[in-house]
Amino acid sequence: MTKFINPGLMPTSRRNVLRGSLLAGAAAMTGVGAMAARRPQQPLRADAVSRNLHKASAEQTTDSTAKPADLSGYTRVKQELVAPPFAPEHEQVAAGGPKIIEITMVTEERLMVVDEDTGASVWALTYNGSVPGPLIICHEGDMVELTLRNPADSMMEHNIDFHASTGALGGGGLTHVYPGEECVLRWKATKPGCFTYHCAPGGAMIPYHVTHGMNGAIMVLPRDGLKDAQGNPLRYDSIAYIGEQDYYLPMDENGDYKSYDAAGDDYADSLEAMRSLVPTHQVFNGAVGALTGENALKAKVGETVLMVHNSCNVDSRPHLIGGHGTYVWESSFTDTPLTGMETWFVRGGSAAAAMYTFEQPGVYAYVNHNLIIGAMLGGTAHFVVEGDWDNNLMEQVVAPRAFES
Repeated sequence: MTKFINPGLMPTSRRNVLRGSLLAGAAAMTGVGAMAARRPQQPLRADAVSRNLHKASAEQTTDSTAKPADLSGYTRVKQELVAPPFAPEHEQVAAGGPKIIEITMVTEERLMVVDEDTGASVWALTYNGSVPGPLIICHEGDMVELTLRNPADSMMEHNIDFHASTGALGGGGLTHVYPGEECVLRWKATKPGCFTYHCAPGGAMIPYHVTHGMNGAIMVLPRDGLKDAQGNPLRYDSIAYIGEQDYYLPMDENGDYKSYDAAGDDYADSLEAMRSLVPTHQVFNGAVGALTGENALKAKVGETVLMVHNSCNVDSRPHLIGGHGTYVWESSFTDTPLTGMETWFVRGGSAAAAMYTFEQPGVYAYVNHNLIIGAMLGGTAHFVVEGDWDNNLMEQVVAPRAFES
C-alpha cells in the first residue's frame, strides 16, 4: 500500500559504498570450533563524518568452545513474508512441536513519497522494500532463522536487532552485512508478545536508519494461543499490521523539502533535522494516506481484528474512533490483557496488540490520539467496515436542522 517513486536504485560506485557506519564484521559460529574470518574496518571507503561510528556498537564474537544448538525435535517451516498491513499465513495455536521458522529479508534502499501534497520524499532504508518491514509471526519456543541479504548495489551496511531475542545486541552484533553480502542468524523465541526489530549499525547511524524506515515487528504467540484473564481462548479473523514512522525531512531556506540523488546523501542534513526531536511527519505505514482512501483497511461487522502496532522510535497512543480495544496487550502475552480500552499506549521501541470485534458498519479512524500527530503529521488509518447498522447501539434520532432561539 506504500507508494514508491523511482524504485530503481542509483548506480553504486566504490567510493559511494558504505556512506554509513563501519562496524567490523562480527565472527559468526559456523560449527563447533569454527569461527568466521573477521573483516577489517575500511575507513577509506566511508565519509569522514561517519568514520568513527563503529565505536558505538562494539565488535561481537562467538565463543569457539560453545556447544552447537540442540535442534532435535524441531521441524523446519518456511514463512513467506508479505507486505504490510497484511500478516503471513500462520497458526494461532501451534500444532505439533517447536519449529525452525525460515525467513528471508532483503535490505532495500528506495526513494519513497512521504506526502504527495507537498512532494516530500525520502530515500527509505527498508527490509523487503516496505515501511515498516514485514510482520514475522512465530510461537514461543520456536527458532527464527533469518537469511539477511544486502544487495551489491546498496549504498550502506545494514544489520538487524530483534528486541525479542537474547544476546549479541539482539543479533545486531552478528548480522552486519556490507553490500553484496548475506548472513544467517538463528535465535530462540523465549518471550511471548509483540516486539520491534530494527537496523542498528552503530553510532548516529542507528537513529538515522530507524528514522528512514528500517524497522518492523515480530509477534511471538503463546503455543496455545491468546487468552483472556480467565484463560478462555481468544481468536481473531485477521491482522491489521500498522507501523508508526517518524520522519525528519530536511528543508531548504524557503521551507521546501530537499531532494537527494542517492541513499545516504542526506546524512548530514538529516542529523541536523533529527536533533530537533520534532518530526516533520509521523505516519502510519510509511506515508501520509498509506492506510486511507483506496488503501483503507477492510472488515465486516462481526469480524475480529488483531491490530498490531509497531512504534520503533516514538511513543504512541492508538485510538480506534468508534470502537475500542476490547483486549489490549501493551507488554507480554503472558500478562493479563487490559480490557475495554479507549486509548492504549505503545512505548517507543516496542510493539503492542489490540483486539476488537466490529459491531457497526462505516468508517473507523485509527489514530494516534495525540491529535496533532493524527490530524496534522499523518498518523491516521481508516477501517472501512461493511454490514448492517444496529440502531440499538446508535441511532440518529434527528438529523441536523435549523432551530429558533
